Amino acid sequence: MRGVITLRDVVSNLGVVLREFGALCVVRCVVASLCRQRTTFLEIAVRCSKRT
Repeated sequence: MRGVITLRDVVSNLGVVLREFGALCVVRCVVASLCRQRTTFLEIAVRCSKRT
């Protein structure tokens, strides 16, 4: 288990991420994946939830 988020992970779980965490979290996940940023979904989700 790598723990690093990939674009494939985001696309395959798009509905769940959108429904549970919102569009901002989806955008951040896609950007992180495209930029090949070594981050986990949890880091992104926590960052998104702190802003709400």
